[in-house]
Amino acid sequence: MKISVLTMLSLVFTLLVSAADNSKGNPCKLHGNSGTASSTDTTRLYPEEKHLTNIRQLTKDGDYAEAYFSFDDSMISFQAKSKGWGAMCDQIYMFPFSDGDMIDQMPQLISNGVGRTTCSFFMPGNTSILYASTRSGGDACPPDPERRADGKYLWPIYQDFDIYISNLKGDVIDTLVKNPGYDAEATVSPDGKMIVFTSDRTGDLELYTCNIDGSNIKQVTFGLGYDGGAFFSPDSRKLVFRASRPQTPEAIKEYKDLLKEGLVAPTNMEIYTCNTDGSDLKQITRLGKANWAPFFHPSGKKIIFSSNHAGARGFEFNLYMINIDGSGLERITFDPVFDAFPMFSYDGKKLIFSSNRNNGGTRYTNLFIADWVE
Repeated sequence: MKISVLTMLSLVFTLLVSAADNSKGNPCKLHGNSGTASSTDTTRLYPEEKHLTNIRQLTKDGDYAEAYFSFDDSMISFQAKSKGWGAMCDQIYMFPFSDGDMIDQMPQLISNGVGRTTCSFFMPGNTSILYASTRSGGDACPPDPERRADGKYLWPIYQDFDIYISNLKGDVIDTLVKNPGYDAEATVSPDGKMIVFTSDRTGDLELYTCNIDGSNIKQVTFGLGYDGGAFFSPDSRKLVFRASRPQTPEAIKEYKDLLKEGLVAPTNMEIYTCNTDGSDLKQITRLGKANWAPFFHPSGKKIIFSSNHAGARGFEFNLYMINIDGSGLERITFDPVFDAFPMFSYDGKKLIFSSNRNNGGTRYTNLFIADWVE
């Protein structure tokens, strides 16, 4: 989400995040801005962050996001834009925790520096990783959207994104999902049987599921708007995702017009859940602004997500927790600029996330891991 990252992206999006520059009309800039901020930030853990302890920084001097655990919690895959690593647009990496951190070393490159990539996730067995790449459209990084006269903050929907599987040496061993248009933002169910991803194959950005081998593709969502960034519940029966839902004729027209240009405006999104077949669709948040990057709490009864709903300037993103019935909203993190892309380890003991904390006053976004305290 992001932008040089979709995760969705992914924001980036693609996914993925630096502080905003309001003079450019961006509510937040995800990845790729190494400019100097006005004050030096040296904080790793804020006193109010009672659910986090033993926090550790894993990266520095770049933009790192969407870090997700292997099934045995011994590794992460993630995307990075780092001049020091030679990644001029988002690339996928793999890092084993046995190596300590990535402060002074570069981890294994998975995506081979080809095209732009986003949204990686370990496959069952922990010997391969899926990710989306624009490699079918060429080796070069596709361009970021041009700055618009109206100053709108937009994410690109690259039509060359397809979903690939690589081994841990970076060799592509399979093309999992390939279709004309955007296919990305894939994650794997905890039971290892299903994959969920976002595609515009119907002309709108909807969620789809498939078997772990890419077969039996089924559409899950049908409402007009950008449905993405989906994850499975711990029991693999439900999905949580973020979605835009334009309602007025003006908003609907703008959404459709932008999508024709391969763009979306991610400034109004809420968190939703549904069963993996699309039934029992529920809107969980009604906070306004951008609520995204959701992930189920290990209990399956709560959702952690990133939101700027409480920010006065529009780009202060923090992590929040909410019950699956929409009650009990609780703020988890307190960085004044950006916290997002949370994932719990499969054993429920760790939380990994991206943050602009402790970046020395720059706009770098780094990976942090902490012990989780209930």
